[in-house]
Amino acid sequence: MKTLLIAAGALALMAGQAEAKTLSVTPGGDAQEKLQTALLDAKPGDTVAIAAGRYELTDGLSLDIAGVTVKGAGPAATILSFKGQKSSGEGFLVTSNKVTIRDLGVEDSKGDGIKSKGVDQISFVNLRVEWTGGPKETNGAYGVYPVASTNVLIDRVTVKGASDAGIYVGQSKNIIVKNSRAEFNVAGIEIENSMNADVFDNVSTHNAGGILVFDLPNLPQMGGHSTRIFRNKVVQNDTKNFAKKGAIVGDVPTGTGVMLMANRNVHVFENEIDQNQTAAVMLVSYTQKYDDLTYNPLPRDIVVRDNKIGKNGWAPQFPGGDVIAKALGGALPPVVWDGVSNYTRKGATAPEVVHVRLLDGPVANLHFSAPGNVFSAKPEMTPKIDDGAVAEPKPVVLPKAQAAL
Repeated sequence: MKTLLIAAGALALMAGQAEAKTLSVTPGGDAQEKLQTALLDAKPGDTVAIAAGRYELTDGLSLDIAGVTVKGAGPAATILSFKGQKSSGEGFLVTSNKVTIRDLGVEDSKGDGIKSKGVDQISFVNLRVEWTGGPKETNGAYGVYPVASTNVLIDRVTVKGASDAGIYVGQSKNIIVKNSRAEFNVAGIEIENSMNADVFDNVSTHNAGGILVFDLPNLPQMGGHSTRIFRNKVVQNDTKNFAKKGAIVGDVPTGTGVMLMANRNVHVFENEIDQNQTAAVMLVSYTQKYDDLTYNPLPRDIVVRDNKIGKNGWAPQFPGGDVIAKALGGALPPVVWDGVSNYTRKGATAPEVVHVRLLDGPVANLHFSAPGNVFSAKPEMTPKIDDGAVAEPKPVVLPKAQAAL
């Protein structure tokens, strides 16, 4: 009986696999209708195969069927152009689980390039997202943008020209960003209000800021923590900040390598950080007004170690940066910390507990009396700051199907 049941299960699985099909889309005709129809007709297990060619689109695309692969012929071969997009939304929106988007290019979307929202097991593989007119405030905010998602894979993705962050992961859990390239964006790679992220073997160059790890107040998911940033090249981030007015990323100084703000348990190690005029690594507190009593505005449990740090910090681009640099000998050292460690957040009865291990010295402790209080700075240079061990997060492990991509 057991043997019969196993055989029946195997036959059912084979039948399910046999039902999976490929929906092919070729250039010509009404590209908008052909592509969206294929995305609507797809069933779980299907592949929407988009042939090489240029597809001129007038509106965004959307997918809400689980278990679908959308595959082009390569990032330079299959090009989805949204230059004629009439709406201001994203180019491609995914709201279903177990989806892979791979091997295609997305150009000139009015809003975000490719976005997933509220999904599990989303994979972005071998993609190019670009605003072809270069850095402009009118470009879409994010290139690749998973939000409120779990089990996120971003691998071999290139983004150019985003007016906020090229590769942005927000309010998500269990994340890998690897083998990717971000350039000429405001922020190259940003992990925000997210938990358990590994960011490694990427190149972030010619952005305003290279790699950011932030936590912001008043969002559905708070308390971002446990991020490892390692084996990345964060070099020559020198593009003038062109963020839209009011965007928090607009406060990132041009020439920032790695910036950690109000997040917990972030480990920065074995990266190459060079030729960033403001600073190699900055630890800063959140400075804007907020009314969220659960929010902690301080970076804490931070480790910076074993990085290869070149010339950075020769012309810091934040208010008062030139004065601080002069007080420290003409340039900022490899690691700069605002030094806020005696801050009591709203509604709390005791100061926040802050631990840092900043071993790639020298380190500048600015000793701000409160977040953002530049004029209270009492800069002090030390070889390192080490107030005790901070356990490194375990490596992120994705489901087998994603790990095999």
